Amino acid sequence: MSEWYEKSFGEDYLIVYRHRDFSGARHEVEKMIGWLGLPEGSRVLDLCCGMGRHSLALAEAGYKVTGVDLSETLLAEARSQKGAEAVTWMRSDMRELPLAGGFDAVVNLFTSFGYFEKDEEQVKVLREIQRMLRPGGKFIIDFLNPEHVIRHLVPHSVREEHGVLIDETRRIEDGYVKKDIVLTTGPEGEPRRYHERVKLYTREQFSEMIAAAGLQLDEVHGSYDEEKYVPEHSARMIFRGVRP
Repeated sequence: MSEWYEKSFGEDYLIVYRHRDFSGARHEVEKMIGWLGLPEGSRVLDLCCGMGRHSLALAEAGYKVTGVDLSETLLAEARSQKGAEAVTWMRSDMRELPLAGGFDAVVNLFTSFGYFEKDEEQVKVLREIQRMLRPGGKFIIDFLNPEHVIRHLVPHSVREEHGVLIDETRRIEDGYVKKDIVLTTGPEGEPRRYHERVKLYTREQFSEMIAAAGLQLDEVHGSYDEEKYVPEHSARMIFRGVRP
């Protein structure tokens, strides 16, 4: 039986998340460059790169970028973008990367974490990040803020994108934020159903996993426009640190 993340990141994902634009990615990359403080030409791994928005913006900024994702559909979308030839694209599970490492930075963005049931599997991802980094290499992990999710969860929403009805139901259950998505094309269309699930971790729990993976946490930001994370208000937990 395949996992939810093996089913959900296909052609319909591009419809559901069409609103994630490339200009927003450029703004976020500008902020990340300031945090990382890396010179042009540095090697950067975008782990779970999706459709390549951040990989392309990082390459535009002068970095040598490798984008890794499990979804061949999203990688094909990334490869179709202008400037895609500047990035090395690769398909892989994030828990076991076919790379030797030596990167100056690894970024893992927009809640591309917490997909697995067991904490040990999440730590495997963090250990791979540690292995990918050279000593002194830096990481950024952009995760949701559980307190914000719980306070602002929208249980149900319906919208239309290019003739496709998108019905989304959200809930907090068993320590996860879960989303069920139903897409229907036209009045006679057969519903297409997907499920997404992300395990919720507090800042303290996430920090413990980072330490268990041999990484050093330096700072937690609340968004790309907030220098400090405030549990009651911040939308995100953006972890920034280094491989000692």
